[in-house]
Amino acid sequence: MANRSVLGLFREVDEAVAAADALKAEGLDDFEVLTGTPYPEGAFGEKPSYHRLYLFPFIGAALGFSVAILLTAGTQLAYPLVTGGKPLLALPPMFIIAYEGTMLGAILFTIIGVLFESRLPRIGGIAPYDPRITEGYVALVVEIPDERVDHVSGLFREANAADVQA
Repeated sequence: MANRSVLGLFREVDEAVAAADALKAEGLDDFEVLTGTPYPEGAFGEKPSYHRLYLFPFIGAALGFSVAILLTAGTQLAYPLVTGGKPLLALPPMFIIAYEGTMLGAILFTIIGVLFESRLPRIGGIAPYDPRITEGYVALVVEIPDERVDHVSGLFREANAADVQA
């Protein structure tokens, strides 16, 4: 059973809200709202989107710190140079390298996290899109099984959709 995406394009926000209510009444509450206007999350009754972007910098910072400490301590232990009775592991220079490693790891993992959470690159086909969305139209996109495409297209048309793409 294959799934297809159906895009309903609406001129007015009220029409899009009516279509969203019709989708929820049919038990299809996992839809996406595409709009050029920054409406508050949940304004159309869609499920709130959860992200895990905040985890990526923490993981990157921990890994960067660990690698920096292992690199500096490992280098000093692999090539011991005892000078004037000073300790083998020089902590102040290690702190500087650890700080830089922590920042590098956090920045790199943040970039990876942004790409991951933005679903880039999009694997598995191109999602439907209409350039009129940037002109003020509101689009609802729902992914459904093939046998329900005609029914959902009808729901969008009943809600006065300007265009329906299946």
